[in-house]
Amino acid sequence: MRESATVNYHVRSDTPQAFRFDVDGVYGKLVSPTLLPTQVSVQDLRDVPSNMDFNRDGIRFDRHISKITDFETGSAWQAVYEEELRALLVERIAAKEVIVFDHTVRVDDPDADRKPARNVHNDYSAPAAQQRLIDILGEERASEFQEGHYGFVNVWRPVQQTIRTSPLGFIRPSSVRPEDWMNIELIYPDRVGQILGVAANDDHDWFYLSKMTPQEVVIFNIHDNRGRPCLGHSALDMDSASGEKAVRKSIESRTLVRYQ
Repeated sequence: MRESATVNYHVRSDTPQAFRFDVDGVYGKLVSPTLLPTQVSVQDLRDVPSNMDFNRDGIRFDRHISKITDFETGSAWQAVYEEELRALLVERIAAKEVIVFDHTVRVDDPDADRKPARNVHNDYSAPAAQQRLIDILGEERASEFQEGHYGFVNVWRPVQQTIRTSPLGFIRPSSVRPEDWMNIELIYPDRVGQILGVAANDDHDWFYLSKMTPQEVVIFNIHDNRGRPCLGHSALDMDSASGEKAVRKSIESRTLVRYQ
């Protein structure tokens, strides 16, 4: 079944574009680049056979039951959850080594510190991925990874309850043209990062999995040094969710994966 949703595409520009965080020293103050709200048609994979293949498409939806239910109290849960993620990625995407380096809980609430990302993007540009590799491993070990096959992989799951609003949606990589991507700076008071923004294209084939539960995950590629596609993605404002009161809460965990 196809449904209608609104996403915010980036706009092609001859001038550099950036998100600026904690502007003027005010924590949480964000200045965004120009975004283009666009209505798109989205395929719900819940009731149709999914032909998504991680090697070809860079994504897979999976069932995974975690021992962790509270991702917000303290940090004791991290060691258990990270071991679960390592085992999951070894089994499901043939990883040989998995380094979990970041967790972000997002809550779709105006007062939340981290809200769902509503711009169509991928988490890393190629230069940013290279720098992140060095930041995590140091230059000597990073060069060893670069000699083989490695990637950055995101594992996303609902927290506490079924997702009924602002689900995470993806663009099928084969429907994205090279010229749809653009570099977007992330400017913090103490550092500068870079993501890939996505420009609007009527050919984009959007999809998602409706009503994901905390027992389900989506594993998707955000950089690969051997060319496995990364996924343009965004929270979806679904037309069908009008009047829903359930607040979307999720956790995304970024991992560095060595395949050989």
